[in-house]
Amino acid sequence: MRAAWIEEAGMAEGFFIIFVLLAAGLLAALCSQTTAARWLIAAGAAWAAIQAAWALHAGAQGFSLPMALAGQPLRFAYSTDALWLMLFGFAPAALAAALCTPARQGSAGWLFGVAVSLLGALGVYGAQDAYAFLIAWELMSLGGAVMLLSESLSAQSGQVSLFMLALLEVGAVALLLACLILGRAAHGGMDFAQFSAAARGMSGGLELFVGLLLLVGFGAKLGLLPFYEWFADAYAAGSGASGAILSGVVLNAAFFALARGLVQWLPGSGLWLLVLGAVVTAIGVLSAIFTVLHALQQNDWRALLSLSTAENASVAVTALGACLIFRENGHADLAALAWTVAFLHLAGHALAKGGLFLCADGIYRAVGHYTIVQRGWLRRAGLALGVGALCCAMSLAAIPPQMGFVSEWFAFQTVFQGFHLDDLGSKLILALAGAGLALTAAVALATFIKLFGVGLLGARPAEDRQPFPRRYGWCVLALGLGVLVCAAGLPIWIRALDDVDFAIFGAHGAAAMADNWILVPLTNTFAFISPSKLVVAMPLLAIIPLLLLWVGWRRRPRQARVWYGGMIEDPQRAATTSLSFANALRNYYSFIYRPVQSAVRTHGANMYFLQSLDFHHDVTNMFETSLFDPARNFVWRLAGGLRRLQSGDLNFYLSFIGILLAAILFLTLWQ
Repeated sequence: MRAAWIEEAGMAEGFFIIFVLLAAGLLAALCSQTTAARWLIAAGAAWAAIQAAWALHAGAQGFSLPMALAGQPLRFAYSTDALWLMLFGFAPAALAAALCTPARQGSAGWLFGVAVSLLGALGVYGAQDAYAFLIAWELMSLGGAVMLLSESLSAQSGQVSLFMLALLEVGAVALLLACLILGRAAHGGMDFAQFSAAARGMSGGLELFVGLLLLVGFGAKLGLLPFYEWFADAYAAGSGASGAILSGVVLNAAFFALARGLVQWLPGSGLWLLVLGAVVTAIGVLSAIFTVLHALQQNDWRALLSLSTAENASVAVTALGACLIFRENGHADLAALAWTVAFLHLAGHALAKGGLFLCADGIYRAVGHYTIVQRGWLRRAGLALGVGALCCAMSLAAIPPQMGFVSEWFAFQTVFQGFHLDDLGSKLILALAGAGLALTAAVALATFIKLFGVGLLGARPAEDRQPFPRRYGWCVLALGLGVLVCAAGLPIWIRALDDVDFAIFGAHGAAAMADNWILVPLTNTFAFISPSKLVVAMPLLAIIPLLLLWVGWRRRPRQARVWYGGMIEDPQRAATTSLSFANALRNYYSFIYRPVQSAVRTHGANMYFLQSLDFHHDVTNMFETSLFDPARNFVWRLAGGLRRLQSGDLNFYLSFIGILLAAILFLTLWQ
């Protein structure tokens, strides 16, 4: 008993240090002490990752704070699944905070937003009642908006930030309504421990409605359709450091909250759960397809990586939907498998995406823009950037032996387990989900081949002598190697999630996914893979192509310049561009993209001599024209009608107040 008390006290003390460091960084940012704020916030994020790793090893404990909110004591408890996502989310956040924003102004405001976001994320991970949780959720949104507005790297940063906040507030209203319904069922109790028991007394239709509210509320921040359309513009209004935080610790917190709401707050049986699982799976697959298709067409590092973030979150949501389907059909072990796969996927994603966002910041530091264009960065940035960026891109493209490949392989094996189900509908849903994930993986591979090939390779312009900042290269290398180490050691790390699997589903899912150094989808008779052995085997397989290169170097073939239309060859003009790489798929999926392009030509005195050509190309956002624009126009019309109330006539105002008082008296007497 004494040992448990000491362990709980130690964990409370460790998390108290995190809160103190982040709060001190926030105050330093308010006082415009940017250097102190940067290192305090970076230290707080790093200590959060270290504390999460230590708590995963020692076992999660809860602790209470000596204060109350709405008459209830504040209690924070960090479960194993929360600690898992915190570890992989706070690690890139610490590096992003240490490097700070590359924007020339607004660093103090940016650091303030970072501190607010990280404090909100800590609250989302650990809050055990709806009051504290909703406040923390809003802090995450507010902090993200402050980061983007402080940097002002886009002329439309204010507009896109408001659009982002508007969609996030739609989600917040849905979450508030869901918590109120569950709290009413719990006879006014807003503690999460009461939600599960209270939900069992609700009707199936009401349970389904609450589940859909949770999907909408958390999906607004995860980038599920139609909410993913704020991602590209909002991320492009900020820096890569902002993207690393939003795509890491903030995204992980949103998914953790969704998984907790659907799996722990709601009952685990009933026809409504099958319907909810089907909806979650369908939304996840469709969101993954739409987001990765639009990611391929982007020519900005931040926009491409942001839509890839929504795609990876959608893959995790698809696995969560499969978990609900398996759970309703009574397959607790398969439900635990799907649930674990979702958390594995977001762990590797946070590290890899953070590395590429910081790589984008290094490019911005050197040339002043985030455009994806061939400038030969790997030739002049050194081995650190090349190895780190390659590991990160391989993981996000699901290339072995990286963590992204392992988690997506597990995702495929999970949906392939649908043949264990009894009803045809569930089997069909998971089969179609597998087909959708296959399309997503193929387009994601093309997307990151484009990002790495067009964004980092190519010839260096003769006039470009800007070096790549070495500190960014080392940070990218650290995160890239972290992705590789995470994959290689996964047979060991994965067992940390087993206690949560057993507590929720009554099955040892994570423990059954590792057989010595081999990873299996619960049984090695179905499929198996070993990233640990691949790390050793793949360099050995590389000996053959290295020998061929050596032979070719000794007997180098004669090289001749190619025909270049009678002009002097210019490597920059002949380079592959972002548009030329993605244009084939743009034409093939034109029914989704609905591409638009225009060319404006300026002539001199003679129409045969062209002075300038302005070519513009873009793709159409599906939900912007069909959903968001009509909603915005409706609000404008409504505001125009309500403007008549501001007539400036005192008699009208007094009459309006009198009518309002009469209505209040009538309602009071009628009751």
